[in-house]
Amino acid sequence: MKVLMINGSPHVNGNTYIALHEMEKIFTEENIETEILCIGNKDIRGCIGCAKCAETGKCVFDDLVNETAGKFEECDGLVVGSPVYYASANATLVAFMTRLFYSTHSGMPIASGQYWNGIHGAASGEAAKDIEGLQMMRTLARNMAFLMKSIALGKEKYGIPEREPFARMNFIR
Repeated sequence: MKVLMINGSPHVNGNTYIALHEMEKIFTEENIETEILCIGNKDIRGCIGCAKCAETGKCVFDDLVNETAGKFEECDGLVVGSPVYYASANATLVAFMTRLFYSTHSGMPIASGQYWNGIHGAASGEAAKDIEGLQMMRTLARNMAFLMKSIALGKEKYGIPEREPFARMNFIR
């Protein structure tokens, strides 16, 4: 089993990394492989809605999104971490995730989200002192590990649900 962890912070070893690393420790204890990708300091443009990825299987902008697509499709779980800027994840992370989700065609792995801002406005590294926030990250990782293992056992015993062909709504009549 593998969990892909996305660090959307421009500060590679900042508070968001501290939260992700706390989860990574639990995944390691649970024998779940992890990889943390730091994308917050990369130059990633937004989706332009050209739909070329539906034809080619990859985004027309050949950057970290295309490099990550294979890892995303192979992972069993996904954790996305971001600092909160103006009540939202940072723009680089939003652009990355939008293009990644749109340009990949596998089923969505377990996506686990949790709002944790560490010590609001604190200097980088101060989140390591937030014992409640760190406990929240450990609990989230344990719950996610349980879910991934439960799904794996369910697939073994029952298989996966049958998918219906996609039916597109036509608003022009």
